[in-house]
Amino acid sequence: MRLLPLAPGRPRHLPSCSPALLLLVLGGCLGVFGVAAGTRRPNVVLLLTDDQDEVLGGMTPLKKTKALIGEMGMTFSSAYVPSALCCPSRASILTGKYPHNHHVVNNTLEGNCSSKSWQKIQEPNTFPAILRSMCGYQTFFAGKYLNEYGAPDAGGLEHVPLGWSYWYALEKNSKYYNYTLSINGKARKHGENYSVDYLTDVLANVSLDFLDYKSNFEPFFMMIATPAPHSPWTAAPQYQKAFQNVFAPRNKNFNIHGTNKHWLIRQAKTPMTNSSIQFLDNAFRKRWQTLLSVDDLVEKLVKRLEFTGELNNTYIFYTSDNGYHTGQFSLPIDKRQLYEFDIKVPLLVRGPGIKPNQTSKMLVANIDLGPTILDIAGYDLNKTQMDGMSLLPILRGASNLTWRSDVLVEYQGEGRNVTDPTCPSLSPGVSQCFPDCVCEDAYNNTYACVRTMSALWNLQYCEFDDQEVFVEVYNLTADPDQITNIAKTIDPELLGKMNYRLMMLQSCSGPTCRTPGVFDPGYRFDPRLMFSNRGSVRTRRFSKHLL
Repeated sequence: MRLLPLAPGRPRHLPSCSPALLLLVLGGCLGVFGVAAGTRRPNVVLLLTDDQDEVLGGMTPLKKTKALIGEMGMTFSSAYVPSALCCPSRASILTGKYPHNHHVVNNTLEGNCSSKSWQKIQEPNTFPAILRSMCGYQTFFAGKYLNEYGAPDAGGLEHVPLGWSYWYALEKNSKYYNYTLSINGKARKHGENYSVDYLTDVLANVSLDFLDYKSNFEPFFMMIATPAPHSPWTAAPQYQKAFQNVFAPRNKNFNIHGTNKHWLIRQAKTPMTNSSIQFLDNAFRKRWQTLLSVDDLVEKLVKRLEFTGELNNTYIFYTSDNGYHTGQFSLPIDKRQLYEFDIKVPLLVRGPGIKPNQTSKMLVANIDLGPTILDIAGYDLNKTQMDGMSLLPILRGASNLTWRSDVLVEYQGEGRNVTDPTCPSLSPGVSQCFPDCVCEDAYNNTYACVRTMSALWNLQYCEFDDQEVFVEVYNLTADPDQITNIAKTIDPELLGKMNYRLMMLQSCSGPTCRTPGVFDPGYRFDPRLMFSNRGSVRTRRFSKHLL
């Protein structure tokens, strides 16, 4: 199957022109890799998995990926997402913004997931749109976009977001068979024949086709978003017997009661039922099995880039939209929680100027991916309103680098104010409930956290917007499994600093999201920042009427 771009040849807004005119058109994207230097700007590939954890061994099955990307470049050991849920996190990747700035708060249209509002306000300012319109990049997307993409109220499959030359997007949420793709705005249905329909392999094939048929005169950006390891965890036939002796990790916070935690965690039944444990162990194995096809995709992609002579001029990023848990604090399976297993993700990068076998402990977040890729393209980041920071200095091994000490994590709970008919004894508003009435989410599972890492501190401070106004604080140096909530025993002065910084980050936008945290050497207290004219921090962040 030959790929056809949305507009053949050069993107519609870039005329065929002389090198001198091209310099004028792309003037905002020259940088150190510019046309003036006589070298084509680097290509970029972003590989995004769905629900792949880092804390519970999510990278273990990906031996080829670790060898071809991690060992050939840099692995980030402290990479986080600003929201542990698919749609808000993916929106943060695309926009470089925290959820309170892109306003995607959950996986529903009402939560702004692929809504008309998102399409009108945010999509024109995503980093792929900038790459295409301002930098002359060919842009290719294949896989899961946003959870409500393709919904009739969101423009259906005919809608192709601004910024994409080639568009192969999955309708709605992750599947492996029996799905529909939007191919440049036209629907194509797939069935359940492994050889032609298994989605991870389909994504691999169309990606290789793109590398064969793309223009050789402009740099390219590829974003490949696999369904794995998201449910329904359907592995390729050849991998369905893998990992038969593997079980979910029995770490210190596995199958224990969430004492002194938010009410949603406290409601989990401990110990878990045998059926729940059997279910989560099976899910854990199947998740790993689905990742083996992702490993094959990465190998095929790297080999093709090497064959075409593009590999040495291509940055390859590998990451996930959020983490996952399997039995921690007696919650069977899901994400959405504030703990490390849900908010921490893999991040591996290789490319020009990155030394092999590097590990960075710098605190990074997925809001940094957009600024980094634009920086690679030579775009002036001051022209964006992105909240993130470019990772390029870290990737190039810059010394004496000033970097952040904290990132924001925020989530607005999802649930309707009605009682779950399968769990009538529970209060209204819960959702994602299992047969034994352990619920993973609720409409007031709404929180904001500061995740802090500095030379002296490794902390997490979280506040809930509920009747309890509950606070959770963890010292991850002493308690990496986040078992003990120290909110009532921590130094009040330290608690006050964390509360202040949380208010600052909840109301930040663009450059103010990158100001020094309270544990940065350059931090200076400015009480005027607490009374900005942008309105109440709490009300603005937790409003149920953000759109």
